[in-house]
Amino acid sequence: MANMLALNTVYNHYLTSYSRSSVSKYDAHNKNELRDIYHSIVKLNKEAPLYLLDSSRESHAFAIGVKEGARELHNVIASLGGLKEDELLNKKAAFSTDENIVSAQFIGETGSDTDIPSFEVEVRSLATPQVNLGNFLPSDSLELPVDTYSFDIRIHNTNYEFQYKVTEGDTNLSLQKKLARLISGAGIGIDAVVETDDNLSALKLTSSATGTPIGKESLFSISDTHSSKAAGSVDYFGIGEVTRPASNAQIIINGQEQSVSSNHFTLEKTYELTLNGISPIEGQTATVSVKDDTESLGENISKLVDGYNSFLNFASENKGRRTKNADLLKEMRGIASVYKDGLNHMGLQIKEDGSLTLNAKTYTQSMEDGEAKHTVSMMRDFADSLFRKTSQISLDPMQYINNTMVAYKNPAKTHFVTPYHTSPYSGMMFNSYC
Repeated sequence: MANMLALNTVYNHYLTSYSRSSVSKYDAHNKNELRDIYHSIVKLNKEAPLYLLDSSRESHAFAIGVKEGARELHNVIASLGGLKEDELLNKKAAFSTDENIVSAQFIGETGSDTDIPSFEVEVRSLATPQVNLGNFLPSDSLELPVDTYSFDIRIHNTNYEFQYKVTEGDTNLSLQKKLARLISGAGIGIDAVVETDDNLSALKLTSSATGTPIGKESLFSISDTHSSKAAGSVDYFGIGEVTRPASNAQIIINGQEQSVSSNHFTLEKTYELTLNGISPIEGQTATVSVKDDTESLGENISKLVDGYNSFLNFASENKGRRTKNADLLKEMRGIASVYKDGLNHMGLQIKEDGSLTLNAKTYTQSMEDGEAKHTVSMMRDFADSLFRKTSQISLDPMQYINNTMVAYKNPAKTHFVTPYHTSPYSGMMFNSYC
């Protein structure tokens, strides 16, 4: 049990302190991809010398940041067409004629020769979450007796128990703020805030989920009837009653009325739609379709540039005596410099700090001249080089923190695999926990 608690603490520390928020489908791997990663690690271990690592927190944070940044850039490149070289930058780009009503992203197959359908979307109402607004109570007083209280929040078929103490000197406002932090910080899909009105305050709970629950009266319920500690706080704060039930979005797609539980959903495995607002006039629609190849490529290049610049910006901002951010910057800028002439022809300029800027006018002209095919091929080579570099960084981010070389392996003898060469990255996160 102690080991499980330690592991949970480490995992939560990693997620809250270092991990980026974005999660991509490219973070999942099939057996063949995992096998390739395994063989890459074995090869890396076999050829690695023995060295001592800098064990400072600064080094740990930089290594984790480098790996996370490389993962994000890796996923950005993969999302622009796929994991195969001939599919890079080949993804179609979707558009909506009215972003205030609906925005769209293409998720269909890359390079498909089949006709991609368009859709007319009218939004009658948006999907809404459940809201429980508590009683407005005097902020600077309290009528709840000193004790230890608890209550249960039930979501789907899972109960979450919350406990807290009421002590001398507490007020309604201080307890409401404490409960808001407690509930929101639990990560159970409920956002809790304190609403104030003059000298009155109330606790407001809002579900992350939207849409009418199937077979249930509400998305979540709160009760202290069977709580393990003192009861009565749910009625006192008034958070047990549903103030506004959750509701579905009502939309019309190509003349067909539909009801969806979320404002973000997929449409016929072709588009990801996000409902942003209600159609201002009944019958007014937004057309969702795909851009032509030139516009799609331009959008893909723009996303690639943003991902590259974001990673470069991380390395530039995290300078330190204990890291090798200069080496990382040199390597990334070196990749761009190899393709400098081709990048310039396409409208991509390398700035003094190594970042890229895209000139839309030059890009359009480059696609209209006779060398467009060659230029696109060069751009795919650049993306592929970045893709392979991010894979390398992800395998061994520890190469970018200070280390002291101890010994090289004897080249005259068989190289045995060093099984723990890649372990410092994962092991360092357990420092001070185990």
